[in-house]
Amino acid sequence: TDLMTALVLVFIVLFFYTYMTSFYSKIQGEMEQKKASEALEETLKEQNIDANIDDVTGVVKISDLELFDINSYELSARGKKYLDKFAPVYFDSIFKNEYLNKNVEKIIIQGHTDSQTFRGKYSADEQYMKNMELSLKRAYAVAEYMTNTPYNKQNGNKLRKMIIVEGASFSTPIIVSGKEDFSKSRRVELKVVMKK
Repeated sequence: TDLMTALVLVFIVLFFYTYMTSFYSKIQGEMEQKKASEALEETLKEQNIDANIDDVTGVVKISDLELFDINSYELSARGKKYLDKFAPVYFDSIFKNEYLNKNVEKIIIQGHTDSQTFRGKYSADEQYMKNMELSLKRAYAVAEYMTNTPYNKQNGNKLRKMIIVEGASFSTPIIVSGKEDFSKSRRVELKVVMKK
């Protein structure tokens, strides 16, 4: 029984050590990601680039009015000018940050629409899918343009393996005071997904 007690005790110590190491690593990673988000936000402010960055997740939200004309997925002149400034700062800040450079697995560029309906007789499913198509085309237009801006091209091969384009239709509207804020719902989000 002494041997069994010793084995159980060793198992408990190993389990606790593994758990604490994993927990500490997760906390450290979250702190590093938060620092990187804060650094990106500061750099964007220094460059006079307006972007909404979530302090916790680091998700960057760009209003579609900044990028597109109404009901269009082609970048406006204003949108191209914005991305000419934003993209190099965004990509270079990821690759210059040692923690992000090593740990970012994907950069998701995700388009969103509001829940207003298209004109015509479309079912709810057809409305959703028309908005899905619009959100996907907008995300693709942003990704295509961003990868052609003058960011540090030595990171190009790595970047091409990271970028994913998604459409989200109106599945995650922005709600303000109990109502959808249509202008805030229409947006493009950039998310970094960390390695596990």
